[in-house]
Amino acid sequence: QLVESGGGLVQPGGSLRLTCAASGLPLNDYAIAWFRQTPGKEREGVSSISQSGANTRYADFAKGRFTIDRDLAENTVHLQMNSLKPEDTGNYYCAAYSTLPTMSSPLSDPDSYDFWGQGTQVTVSS
Repeated sequence: QLVESGGGLVQPGGSLRLTCAASGLPLNDYAIAWFRQTPGKEREGVSSISQSGANTRYADFAKGRFTIDRDLAENTVHLQMNSLKPEDTGNYYCAAYSTLPTMSSPLSDPDSYDFWGQGTQVTVSS
């Protein structure tokens, strides 16, 4: 199972660092993505990173503000979120995807992912 942490309440313009860890799952064997469910919208992809960590993808709204990275030694994946906006409020999930080590995973097809966490809530409000 995947476990997300790091969510919370932050003021607009603030930052949060989300962490995805695994319990009983070799996280390093998968490409990992972050998705979010924001009020009134369908689940959408935020960012993904390849198994090797060399390749990443970002949704347009995340480019320039969010950074994904993974710590192979710690078996974790992080999402650094800066310049947060109220519209970033939502539940953030990490998900694991089987693919080649150098391939990042698609952000447009959440149904293709193998494992999901329960999510961590991010609230951006003054």
